[in-house]
Amino acid sequence: MAVAETGLPRPGNPRGEAMVAELKWVHDMIRRDLRTVRQMAADVTAGLPAAEIQARISSLAAGGPLWQLKINCLQYCRFVHSHHNAESIMLFPGLRRANPALNPVVDKLEADHLSVSGLLDEVGAAARELSSGEDPGVRERLTGALRKLSVDLLAHLQYEEENIAGTLRTLHGWPGW
Repeated sequence: MAVAETGLPRPGNPRGEAMVAELKWVHDMIRRDLRTVRQMAADVTAGLPAAEIQARISSLAAGGPLWQLKINCLQYCRFVHSHHNAESIMLFPGLRRANPALNPVVDKLEADHLSVSGLLDEVGAAARELSSGEDPGVRERLTGALRKLSVDLLAHLQYEEENIAGTLRTLHGWPGW
């Protein structure tokens, strides 16, 4: 359930609108690639051979900007870690200054980042194990980790967009940049 932003409404501006659009663009890339990874997890559970899984991961390189950096789940996890780190260091302090009423929202987002970080680490560990054999337990671990990451990360992205967009629209540039 979203928590509405509190404080006095302030008019948006073109730069603020652009920042909201950029945030949603990045989040949409994360969502798109997460759908692909979830399908792969289902295929892993169904017994898809490791070589075919690796081939599918390689094919993602042509499908999206996030996957072009490196051709594996580990790079996706690193990207999300980096995105959340940038938000925590640069965006969230600026939001707190711009709208102190957002402090509880930012507190939740920071807690979400810690939780998602652990889930990303679990996905990475499970993905590294996958290449070492055809153990069904490894497949189940990766599938479960991806499923949990998907649920939590999608909820986090939605909450963030719903709760900071109003304040973000009022800013004239990315805080701290």
